[in-house]
Amino acid sequence: MTSTPADLSTRDFRKILLIKLSAVGDVVHTFPVLNKLRRRYPAAQIDWLVSSSIAEFLSPHPAIKNVLEFAREEWAKPWRLTPLTNSARLAVRLRATGYDLVVDLQGQLRSGLFARATGAPVRIGFGKPVARRWEEMLRKLPDEARKHAWQGAREGSWLAYTHTIPLSSLEMHAVDRYLAVGPMLGLDDGAADFSFPVPREATDRIDALLHYYDIANLKLVAMAPGTVWETKQWRREGFAEVARHFLQKGLAVTLIGASRERALCEEVAALAPGAINLAGETTLPELAALIRHSAISVTNDSGPMHLAVALGRPVVSVFGPTYPLWAGPYRRADAVLQADIPCVPCYLRQLSRCPHAHDCMRGVTAHAVIERAESILRNAVDGTGTRPAQARRR
Repeated sequence: MTSTPADLSTRDFRKILLIKLSAVGDVVHTFPVLNKLRRRYPAAQIDWLVSSSIAEFLSPHPAIKNVLEFAREEWAKPWRLTPLTNSARLAVRLRATGYDLVVDLQGQLRSGLFARATGAPVRIGFGKPVARRWEEMLRKLPDEARKHAWQGAREGSWLAYTHTIPLSSLEMHAVDRYLAVGPMLGLDDGAADFSFPVPREATDRIDALLHYYDIANLKLVAMAPGTVWETKQWRREGFAEVARHFLQKGLAVTLIGASRERALCEEVAALAPGAINLAGETTLPELAALIRHSAISVTNDSGPMHLAVALGRPVVSVFGPTYPLWAGPYRRADAVLQADIPCVPCYLRQLSRCPHAHDCMRGVTAHAVIERAESILRNAVDGTGTRPAQARRR
């Protein structure tokens, strides 16, 4: 591994591979890097390696030449030959493309192996964890957080890089951490640009859905009760109480999420008659179109929260085991509600491992969420909950 040479910032790269495999929120956090790369290298071929489940979301982006798919779901059965065979084919394809720059913002063994497989002369990623950075943090976090939280590239992936992104502190949002690659490559130092296109067909489908449910002319609240981690999930009764509040005020409420969250959303809908369950009914582009249409979103720490921020939409999010400084709505401190208890953040994923009966989430009341949402709506740019959307219509 070499030190960072000054000439990287002036070099004209022609074929660039950006690696960020998942999840939706992490991919959204990477958009500012993508947009800055495109401005810095307007004639370059920029490809993105991503999990297959998110590929459709990235395909319309004009900054991307090719979306390369990693079939992550195949690794649920690693004893089969299929994931090994397909990964080997992908590695051969990456090698044959002839990339001269790879930026790996995933920082795991698999992403490091793909970065190395390209044979690119410049491969950039994060360095290995440095213990003193944790010790130097101004806020002292619980021991559990140190066990599970991000502190640097993982699983030896840093060995695949020729250059590492310099980080002087862990006290920064993931977006700013990714943008730390900017000075190395001579990227502009302007504000984070999350802009991405929402395809017209996605907007048309959402318009049709809203007309079908006869809510096209109502202000809309998008609520996302589900998460991948069960510890990040606020209680369904809380979401239902917030939904009933807005329904009583004459707003429409849609429940959004993936197919795996449909049953949960159905339970919330049963507690809030009139709420419409669209979980599993939208693609990622359609979900973005729906959130863009909404007056406000109410979420956990999840992908829809980050989509709302990227789209310039109001959002309120309930946080529990995770740290808003690292993964909250970017530069929206007023959008976060979190109980102030000593064990937060713990970064535990399973409720069975929580020794405090999920106090971090139970301590956030529906009344507090309603008050915060109403305050954000009152203070929105035009008084109706509308902020200028950053996503382009394609």
